[in-house]
Amino acid sequence: MSRAGAGVELVGEAVSIDVPATTANLGAGFDALAMALDLHSIIHVEAVAPTLQPRVLVSIEGEGSGHLPTGRRNRFVTALLSGLAAGGLPEPAVGWRIRMENHIPVARGLGSSASAVVAALVAADALLGGRLGRERMLELAAASEGHADNAAAALYGGLCVVAEVDGRPRAVRLEPAVALLAAMFIPDKPLSTAAMRAALPASVPFGDAVHNVGAAALAVAALVSGRLELLDAATADRLHEPYRASVYPELPELVAAARSAGALGACLSGAGSTVIAFSDDAAAAEAIAAAMEQRGGALGLRGRVLVGRVRAEGARVIDRRQRPADRSTAGLI
Repeated sequence: MSRAGAGVELVGEAVSIDVPATTANLGAGFDALAMALDLHSIIHVEAVAPTLQPRVLVSIEGEGSGHLPTGRRNRFVTALLSGLAAGGLPEPAVGWRIRMENHIPVARGLGSSASAVVAALVAADALLGGRLGRERMLELAAASEGHADNAAAALYGGLCVVAEVDGRPRAVRLEPAVALLAAMFIPDKPLSTAAMRAALPASVPFGDAVHNVGAAALAVAALVSGRLELLDAATADRLHEPYRASVYPELPELVAAARSAGALGACLSGAGSTVIAFSDDAAAAEAIAAAMEQRGGALGLRGRVLVGRVRAEGARVIDRRQRPADRSTAGLI
């Protein structure tokens, strides 16, 4: 059913999206590798009568509450409207009530921004009756984020290999052969992706580039084959972590603490500040997380620890309903 030019038909429709956190780069796979984690957020969207004032009403629970925008400048809202426009429904004549249950830490390198964008596009696709499709959603998310790694993992789940082909992002989803545990130290230190990218040089030594190509390929091979003993070498980066340490000087010591505690591999998660380490044993993962927290404390860097798993599923619709138009302006779904 075409909705183009008939946005009022959305009134009374609602959708809820479950979207995972992600970790990008996995050490050497800068902008090319990412994985979904079993930490997630749930976002509820309802289209109501255009008399709602303000026309966009966002309620935020959990991470980002009191800090993230609650109107049209909210990243979820801008991506939702972008997705609807891409599907032929620009500026629908409705009001929006949105409730965000955020469990993904903000500005900590766990893909909170990409997850919000992907959740919004999946919501838009559901409201459009599946008109966008996954490849188009990935393109829109990459355009919004500036890179596709976190977005791909949030959209597809599992382990994702990402590349730009003819100017368009392409992603291949893979399933790790072994149930991998991720020990995370999440510092009380937000880091912006823009600032961490600004720390990167315009060029790197040829030998470092060659090293990273091999290490990134080794990471994929290790995860898909179950050769987890290779992750130590595969997560050793020379392209971005040494330069980002100028902004985040605690990083090398936190990675070293994780490795000394028995991590199979350890690295900066995305642009940070989370440091993530891998294990195939639950008790070992807890000990690794504790070692990072202890080292952080010794460096004057407080934070929290979390042990999670790789999540097989990407963003998904968990509730989709049509109901009689609700023209009230009170409350949230």
